[in-house]
Amino acid sequence: MGKPSGFLEFPRELPERRPVPVRLRDWREVYEPFSEDQTRTQGARCMDCGIPFCHEGCPLGNLIPEWNDLVYRGDWSTAIERLHATNNFPEFTGRLCPAPCEGSCVVGINDDPVAIERIEFEIIERAWAEGWVTPQRPLERTGKRVAIVGSGPAGLAAAQQLVRAGHDVVVFERGEQPGGLLRFGIPEFKMEKAVVERRINQLVEEGVVFRTSTSVGLVADDPAHSEPGHERGAGTAVSPDVTVVSAEEIAASFDAIVLAGGSTNPRNLDIPGREFAGIHLAMEYLKPANMVQDGTLVEHPINAESKHVVIIGGGDTGADCLGTAHRQGAASVTQLEIMPPPPANRGAANPWPTWPVIMRTASAHEEGGERLYSITSSAFLGDESGRVRAILVNDVEMSSGPHGPRFEPVPGTEREIPADLVFLAMGFTGPEVTSVVAELGLDLDARGNVAAGADWSTSRPGVFVCGDMTRGQSLIVWAIAEGRSAAASVDAHLVGTTELPAPLRPGTVALR
Repeated sequence: MGKPSGFLEFPRELPERRPVPVRLRDWREVYEPFSEDQTRTQGARCMDCGIPFCHEGCPLGNLIPEWNDLVYRGDWSTAIERLHATNNFPEFTGRLCPAPCEGSCVVGINDDPVAIERIEFEIIERAWAEGWVTPQRPLERTGKRVAIVGSGPAGLAAAQQLVRAGHDVVVFERGEQPGGLLRFGIPEFKMEKAVVERRINQLVEEGVVFRTSTSVGLVADDPAHSEPGHERGAGTAVSPDVTVVSAEEIAASFDAIVLAGGSTNPRNLDIPGREFAGIHLAMEYLKPANMVQDGTLVEHPINAESKHVVIIGGGDTGADCLGTAHRQGAASVTQLEIMPPPPANRGAANPWPTWPVIMRTASAHEEGGERLYSITSSAFLGDESGRVRAILVNDVEMSSGPHGPRFEPVPGTEREIPADLVFLAMGFTGPEVTSVVAELGLDLDARGNVAAGADWSTSRPGVFVCGDMTRGQSLIVWAIAEGRSAAASVDAHLVGTTELPAPLRPGTVALR
């Protein structure tokens, strides 16, 4: 706990965001600095609650009251040790996690919860600044080789745990650089890529080998790469810069495989006019924006400057597109969401300590644009040149039917919304369960994800799975937790026992 009376004396406080006119001129993270005194005061708000429900709210089981108390007392070096004991990458979760721990904070029953995520951020940034984050090399090597497919948070967590256990770890990543959606999907204004790069450098110094621009799997009928120019085969490439290697070759060369691919199959919108130019999936827009910022791309192929932009989807990915369009100088941005607006406060059916389903405002929403709720798109309208010019929409309301609730258009509400660019940000249907899975002959579960046993094993001995590839689209904190747990199972598989922590079992559900 922090100060016994702290939660009664001090209000919740977070850092200010930089002024909108200032931050729209660059791509830097949006928050102003938060002082040490302010952070320690927030740590003081952690009460002696007896049963810290924040532990259950956090898939990683972070030792939140411990490091809150340590921060309050100014013992930052011990705080980072306790934080790293359960979380390999607190700089990622401290920026990107929606903080289910705060939703189950006991202070939050009748007051604002402890600013757990911000305290986490300040601990790890202090640790980097002080030089406390150093490579942790094993004293002995086991001689066992592990291949990890995918370098998102699940793959990186598994890689770090396994290399520290003494195994030789090679991470295969089809992207140009390691990091998965951490690098290519998250805009700079939410997490600058230097944050990813410094952690990748630590993993390299610990012994992890990254093979980027390498796609694993040789099945020719891979639906994700069936378009012209994406022929698959031994020694060929998905694109001129991406090498394809056989999953069987990987299996023959390594003692274990961990599949840690992300949830990257986008949900499309198959309505009339989808073929018009100017309609893009969100990642077609977000990835080049990051590549322009890191200098690997000179110019963004999709420019929203002076255009009327419509984003279909009201979640985090939609907000990422929103902030990106603002920084490109869009004339207007409209974000559409089929669901009704959430309430400002918890409803009776959403009690503490479950995840609070309430209205949330991302930094991008402060920067402009319009959010429209309870609305559906029925058609894209194009001009004579074949480009999108508008979207035909209707208001919707929930109705009951023989097959359950469904959205029905409200008569008389049909109208057009001007659109020079449209971004589809409706989430992801799951991982690309394609070539590597088919080549290894892995079983799938009822949802179409790779089936995982109690120890994260697949139907093929020596092959394990974690993160979105078995859970489906989820949070970064779940990915890290599952990567850590899978690593413990792999370690036990390779040497007969393990001392690595295993915070989760497949199918675990927290208070979210």
